[in-house]
Formats: sequence, structure tokens, C-alpha cells
Amino acid sequence: MQPQYLLPILCALGGAVCLALGSERQSAGVRAAETALATRRFGFLALLGSGPWLVGGALMLAGIGLNVSALAHAPLTVVQPLGAFAVAVTTVLHARSMRIRIDPATWTAVAACVTGSIGFVLVALTLTNPNTTPSPAQEHRTVVLAAIMTGLALVAALVLHRRPNAWLPVLVAGVLYGFVAVGVRLASVHVLAGDRGGFLGVPWTVAGMMSVAALLGVYFVQTAYRHGPPDLVVAGLTVVDPMVGVLVGVTVLGELQAYPPVGAVAAMLVAAVVAVAGIVVLSRNHPDVLARREQDAAPSRPSTSGASQT
Repeated sequence: MQPQYLLPILCALGGAVCLALGSERQSAGVRAAETALATRRFGFLALLGSGPWLVGGALMLAGIGLNVSALAHAPLTVVQPLGAFAVAVTTVLHARSMRIRIDPATWTAVAACVTGSIGFVLVALTLTNPNTTPSPAQEHRTVVLAAIMTGLALVAALVLHRRPNAWLPVLVAGVLYGFVAVGVRLASVHVLAGDRGGFLGVPWTVAGMMSVAALLGVYFVQTAYRHGPPDLVVAGLTVVDPMVGVLVGVTVLGELQAYPPVGAVAAMLVAAVVAVAGIVVLSRNHPDVLARREQDAAPSRPSTSGASQT
């Protein structure tokens, strides 16, 4: 390891720990405000008075700042894979705070999330040319694609309102934050070029895309906290987010190298499947999810047993 990368690596690891701690605290805040969230029309505002939730938000902002600092001083290949470390940290923290035992299925799911996401990013970076400058047409297509995904996210919100579950909000939040990351990439190109107009040189369409995707992402993250453990949320943010960013980069922004090896493309797809499968397994077999499922089914048990006796 080159010495100049030591500080960025420490920043990236510190950012992962902050993300893990922040997610655990925000999850605790959402649990404490569950009554207000379920009964009040604007119950989300109750979180603004929750100490744990606010502390968690501050920790997550600190994690973002540390990660940005790491990316500013080290290549993506050095920093990006370290974010998946937060999944394992959050799993241990949540298990200790809730006094639950981490079973083999959960550890297997965590390992799949971490290894799949790291493998995806590392293989993808060998196939991409990140130094390309997006053209106005590519930028326009990215904004249109983001608008389509935002519309699908609103449909997902309606589905979740009727049939709540743990994994859908995680995946949707990861996709939305992936587009936020792409928007940051587009915005940085305009800022570094000294462009004028829009918001500080960033076109209003790009700034609007980032804002809407970020706000919707916050909604889905908080929804995920209500129906699943924080380690599931972190898995979605650290696995799906970079995958979406890479896929948009190679398919829309023209960052894919000419004539990529078929084996490398296949390896990237396999890594993506492994990581997403880890999220699905985590959402179905995590001890916290199983405990919630049993708690929701508890009221119906007496009538069921009575029916069996007759």
C-alpha cells in the first residue's frame, strides 16, 4: 500500500463506521416514534424531536464527509470497496443493541453483500474510463432516466403503503442514491469547467434531479427502518448505490471501454447477482425480520389454534 493512501483509507473506514453507527441510531429513533409514524398524517415530523434519530443523522453526515474526503485524495479502487465494511459493522452493532443472535444465514447474506459489491466495483473499474466528459445529450438522457426511475419510485411508495415489506424500500433507496451520485458526477464537471447559469453553474435539470432523488431516498430509508433492521438498510445503500452509478456510467455516460472482455462483463454480472441475493436473503432471514414477522402474526394465533381444535 502506498503511504499517501493511508489517510484516505482511514477516512473511508471512519466513514463506514459513522454510517453504521448513524444507521443504528436512526433505526432506534424510528422504532421509538413508531406510534406517531403509524397514526399521524405527518408523523415523520416526530423524528425531528427524536434525539437518537438526530444523532444518527449527524453521524451519517459525518460519514459522507469522510467518504468525500477519502475520494478526493485516493482512487475509487482504493476507497469504494471499503464502504461495504459498514454492513458487517452495522450487523454486529444492531445484534448487540437488540440482544439477538446472528445466525449463519445472516452471516452468509452479509458476506454475499460485501464480497459481491466489492467484486462488482473492482471488475467494473477495469472496464470503465472515468476520465470521459459527458456530452449534453448524455446528460439529458441521464436526467430523463432519473425522472423515469423517480416515477417508478412513487409507484413503489404506493405499493409499500398497501403491502409494507423490508427489501423493496432498501432497493429503491439504493437506486435513488445511485442517481444522486451520478448527479454529483455531472455537477462536478460543470463546476470544474467554470460553467455559468443554473445553480452555481449546475443546470437546473441536474440540480433538480439530485434534490428530488435525495428527498425520496430519505423517505424510503426511513420506511426501511420501520420494516427491517439497519444492517439491511446499509446493505442497500453500500451495494445498490455504487452498482447503479457504475451501470449508468457505462450505459449512458459512455464510460465503458471499447470491446470489453466478455469474461469481465460476465464476472461483473455474477458479482451483482450475488450482492443483490445477499440483500434478499438478509431481508427474509435476519433474526430481527423474523421476530417482527412473528410479532405481526401473534394476534391471529389464538383463532388459528381454536379452529384446529374444532
